[in-house]
Amino acid sequence: MEKKIIKIKGMTCASCVARVEKAITKTEGVSNANVNLANSKATVDFDTSKTSQKDIETSIKNAGYEIVDEDHEKKQREKEEKSLKFKTFTAMILGIPLLYFAMGSHVGLPMLPFVDKHMALIQFILTTPIMIVGYQFFTKGILTLIKTKTATMDTLVAVGTGAAYVYSIYASLMGMHELYYETAGLLIAFILFGRYLEAKAKGKTSEAIKKLMNLAPKTATVIRDEEEKVIPLEQVVTGDIIIVKPGGKIPVDGIVTQGHSSVDESMITGESIPVEKSKGSKVIGATINKTGSFQFRAEKVGDETALAQIIKLVEEAQGSKAPIQKLADTISAYFVPVVVSIAIISSIIWFFFGGFAFALSIFVAVLIIACPCSLGLATPTAIIVGTGIGAEKGILYKNAESLQVSRKIKTIIFDKTGTITHGKPVITDIVSANGTDESKVLELAASIEKQSEHPLAESIVKHAKEQKIGLQKLTNFKSITGKGVEAIIDGKNVFIGNKKLFDDKNTSYQEVETSLKKLEEEGKTAMLLGQENRIIGIIAVADTVKETSKAAIEALNKKGIETVMITGDNRRTAEAIAREVGISKVLAEVMPKDKAENVKKFQDEKKIVAMVGDGINDSPALAQANIGIAVGSGTDVAIESADIVLIKDDLMDVVKAINLSSATMRKIKENLFWAFFYNTLGIPLAAGAIYPFTGILLSPIIAGAAMAFSSVSVVTNSVLLKRAKDRI
Repeated sequence: MEKKIIKIKGMTCASCVARVEKAITKTEGVSNANVNLANSKATVDFDTSKTSQKDIETSIKNAGYEIVDEDHEKKQREKEEKSLKFKTFTAMILGIPLLYFAMGSHVGLPMLPFVDKHMALIQFILTTPIMIVGYQFFTKGILTLIKTKTATMDTLVAVGTGAAYVYSIYASLMGMHELYYETAGLLIAFILFGRYLEAKAKGKTSEAIKKLMNLAPKTATVIRDEEEKVIPLEQVVTGDIIIVKPGGKIPVDGIVTQGHSSVDESMITGESIPVEKSKGSKVIGATINKTGSFQFRAEKVGDETALAQIIKLVEEAQGSKAPIQKLADTISAYFVPVVVSIAIISSIIWFFFGGFAFALSIFVAVLIIACPCSLGLATPTAIIVGTGIGAEKGILYKNAESLQVSRKIKTIIFDKTGTITHGKPVITDIVSANGTDESKVLELAASIEKQSEHPLAESIVKHAKEQKIGLQKLTNFKSITGKGVEAIIDGKNVFIGNKKLFDDKNTSYQEVETSLKKLEEEGKTAMLLGQENRIIGIIAVADTVKETSKAAIEALNKKGIETVMITGDNRRTAEAIAREVGISKVLAEVMPKDKAENVKKFQDEKKIVAMVGDGINDSPALAQANIGIAVGSGTDVAIESADIVLIKDDLMDVVKAINLSSATMRKIKENLFWAFFYNTLGIPLAAGAIYPFTGILLSPIIAGAAMAFSSVSVVTNSVLLKRAKDRI
């Protein structure tokens, strides 16, 4: 199976989306298709043995739409926006005098006798160019109707304005005074204006992805044939040695081979503090070098870089559909046929009560007011802005569903090691006894542990190096399985290990028993250090809690979300860590293979469950959860089992992901409410349902303006989500 994103030109409403999706899914070999009106893209999953991208694009073209070449997408978008601006300007320039001549006499505005005498001809001259600049409504609308036997927004506009224009020409030739030129001309002018504003607003919704795409430098300085050469980024290959100078952008991902510097990685990870880099350090493409200069070997280029993977992930999320979108899609499928029926029925009824001209006005107003544009934009525009904000903060949603469901999470299960804690044991306490000072305790312990292969030994030796404590020579090193190690240092027997080792050597540790008990209750691993037949100290080692873990758990508890910790560690250690961060429920001594089963137990209680882990050892549990969250992934964003990938190693981003989900869903609901409210209120008014009782009737011109601005308001409301960015 292969996933492709195809850019489409010509979609204007929810009906277009449904039509394109239907055309794609009918293609043999296509398993899934999501079409997004907001960014005009289709995300398609298909079997390459049965079909190809070219076949899918042919299906789209046969449905009446065009394919945009990715390489020239920006140019085509700019060209389209420029064309739309010209058409809007032309229509408005001609529309203003048209409105004056058509309505002026009704409101007492002065009118030249010549104009009054040739009113029909003047209105025809002003309206015809507007109809010409709006030709795409007729070509697309009518052609789509002929090709697919279904109507789109363009079809409704074409039928409505076309009927008004043709009737007005007929009335002019017959010498009749009821003209509707202004209805046809101003409708097209308002709709073009609305589309222009919509295109500008849509551009703002996808600013985040554009920023990501513009991060990569255009060139790279490489060493080839022992010479420095500046080459286009596309020509960099794996293995190239690349030079990065102070203030320069790092072109691709790689490993430092020479030099050192600090690098600003905030544009990728969201981490504001520059990261020190030296030989052997990994560097990420598109990040910015600060003061130093270094060389690195290219490891990942082109589509393999972290930036390319992030862009791909964000694009796929923006192209996917949230479950709430299905409601809008279902309504849109029936909307246009129902509206056309209402327009025909209401115009026939009013024909008998108000005559042909009045019935035509009703017909046009109903068709125009009911175009389902805002309905098709309500969800995808908010999803695009939401996922874009997430990407800026290092929170990557795999799809729109994970963005929607996150706000409903009731239980979050955290893996302990590497998620709540750093995953690396460090010395937390040194207790001295029998007159031995702490530095001597560390010196003897590190000297003997230098020879040990125990996982905790490394942390003791590392701590001694950090404290600049020299190690002593030893002889007769011996490892005692399950108990500890011993050796001869300065002619004395030195040993370090657990209580069993001291019992075997008949060495009392009563002097430090109170300290030992306290350390163990805190969940720390305490190692006793003895010399000859006496205790001389304790070294306690623990996997320390990350700086933001406690604050994140507190924030989640305040939201009423149940927090649970799962670990393979013993219960006492697990409960000590849980107490420190504020988690009340602990699942201890759980094997990795059993973590998914524990997640399922919470799901069996009808809870929406999230699992937070590193995305490696926790893959089955992440996949089992309703929302799998991989934390601290760094540049490895392609974690299959996760629904949300957090680039930073910070649990506060879990809170931010939920907050962003809530804010985005709030915007979607606001958008859908206004889209439904607008159509529910507008259709009866346009159909003249309350006209006999109140005298209120929605004119086609007002209907056109309302329809145009409803789409703009929905897109603008989604863009306003950016204001909440700093509060998330």
